[in-house]
This record gives sequence, C-alpha cells and structure tokens, in this order.
Amino acid sequence: MDLKDIQNLIKFVSKSGASEVKLEMEDVKITIKTGSGKTETTIVQQAPMGIPQMPVSAPVASSPAESAKSEDDSSKDASSKYIEITSPIIGTFYRKPSPDKPVFIEVGDTVNEDTIVCIVEAMKLFNEIESEVSGKIVKVLVEDGTPVEFGQPLFLVDPS
Repeated sequence: MDLKDIQNLIKFVSKSGASEVKLEMEDVKITIKTGSGKTETTIVQQAPMGIPQMPVSAPVASSPAESAKSEDDSSKDASSKYIEITSPIIGTFYRKPSPDKPVFIEVGDTVNEDTIVCIVEAMKLFNEIESEVSGKIVKVLVEDGTPVEFGQPLFLVDPS
C-alpha cells in the first residue's frame, strides 16, 4: 500500500463519518480514528523477526484554515459567493514553477477548469494543481513556500 492509497483512505474515512476504521493486510495494519475535529492514523508495518512491532501515530492537527473559519462569520458572508480551490494533498505550496519564473496566476486573472494555478510539493514530487472551476481569481489565501494541508483553501474564485 503506497502513500496515495493511505491518503485516499483517510479522505474517505473523514467524509464517511465513521469513528474508527481498521484495515489489516499481510504486511500492514492501519487504524484511522476520527472524532472531535481530529483524525488520527496509526500505521503498523510487519517488523523483521525478533524485533517487536512499534505503532507509529500521526495525529492530524487542525489546519490554520479551520481555525480561521471559526474566527469571523461576517467574512463568510462576504466570501460565500466565491468558490475555493483547495489543496488535494499535503505538501509545500508554490506559486511559481521555479524560482526564476513568473507566478502561475495573479489576483484578477481568469482561470478555466484545466488552468494550472500552483504546485504542491509532496515527498520531492511537484504536483501541478489545476483550477477545476472557471472564473476570476479574487484572493490568494496561502503564502508562497508554506506548508498546506489536505483540503486547505488556496485561492478564492469568483465564478460569475
């Protein structure tokens, strides 16, 4: 089971509303627990003979976007007409393809469903993130070079 499969499993469990899911295969045991706004994933891999198994626990802390959402309801009303472009993976957010190149998009640019808006680096792989919505970029929500969580809003798009 690779990292992408584990990430997809975590997404599925988070959306399903289940409080706990256990998956056991020949060489991997995964337990995902949700509740009180946090998701905890424990992955145990089969150890070589003679060495006891040690569970690795990775609690997922609430993202800055989640705490920002709870801060101000009046800003929600103003931005409710906008669509968010969110991060599909955990990684580092980059607005440019390389340091010496211009940014993919600026505030005020018009994007289509297949427009590349940024790159998220995860485990030394640079993943191009497409808009998936058509409209005009209203706001960039993340600073260049900062870490992002799965589902964290990156851009606000006005679809009109």
